[in-house]
Amino acid sequence: MPDQSLIKTEMAPGTMDLGLSRLKLFLALSRTPHGLLDLAAPALAALLYLGHLPPLGVTALGLLTVFAGYTAVYALNDVVDYRVDQEKLRLQRPKEGHYLDAVFMRHPLAAGRVSFPEGLGWTAVWALVALLGAYALNPVCALIFLGGCLLEAAYCLLLKVSQLRLLVAGVVKSLGALAAVLAVAPKPSPIFLAILFLWLFFWEMGGQNIPADWHDVEQDRSLEAKTIPVVLGLQRAAALALVSLTCSLAFSVVILRLAPVPFSLFPQLLISGAGIYLLLLPAWRLFRGQTQNQAADLFNRASYYPLTVLAVVLINFFI
Repeated sequence: MPDQSLIKTEMAPGTMDLGLSRLKLFLALSRTPHGLLDLAAPALAALLYLGHLPPLGVTALGLLTVFAGYTAVYALNDVVDYRVDQEKLRLQRPKEGHYLDAVFMRHPLAAGRVSFPEGLGWTAVWALVALLGAYALNPVCALIFLGGCLLEAAYCLLLKVSQLRLLVAGVVKSLGALAAVLAVAPKPSPIFLAILFLWLFFWEMGGQNIPADWHDVEQDRSLEAKTIPVVLGLQRAAALALVSLTCSLAFSVVILRLAPVPFSLFPQLLISGAGIYLLLLPAWRLFRGQTQNQAADLFNRASYYPLTVLAVVLINFFI
């Protein structure tokens, strides 16, 4: 009989593919393609306030912490919404089209592709990483992260209670950028923080939350959910999105004036142009057409807005 210790163990065909497929399910749970784009907002906030790159160690820890935070919070959304998402899946599913949050799969937890203990464990591990990283950067950042998790849970629980949960979503999305400033400057300017908050608050409302709820409007109506498109109707929801994004662009002009590094006319025009192309134009098309595809287009384009502004800011620093 051959020595079992000498027998080479080989991976069964397809095992690696199976592992990658499982990983994609967890990445779908955390909406990782969207989460990676969201990293730009905290990075942008820190750069705008400092006027230069933070030390390498702070940058590396900050990026890890922000990634872990978004990974945990997006997964927390599906964990808290587990039963509601199951109800939605029993209804007719909307066409995903080119919707960014459906790159891998929507709601793998509710669909049974990831078990509830697995989803809860995934969320808890990334939340712990984010909490430890935030505390190392600034203990106040850890408190902001915990507050963000509580607000995200509240946002989910308010689905059938009030459309004003829209305001909670705006706060949650702005907290990461505020924490990033506190991570590099323990005593930042309150005026800068206020303008930064309003800039991202209105961007989230008009460019993310309203078009995302628009995508699920038929299901939400069946569930008697309280979202802006359901409660206000599509025309007024589109008008609110357009007004919110106009406010966001106005605050973007102010935040550039508050930054310590002056911006010449050309990068200011680039940033304003990006806002018009990625935010206002698709919002205007949604207001005029009110279709699901136009809502998805607004959501997708708006998701790239912080990254585009970050690119312009970095170019401005190094030219």
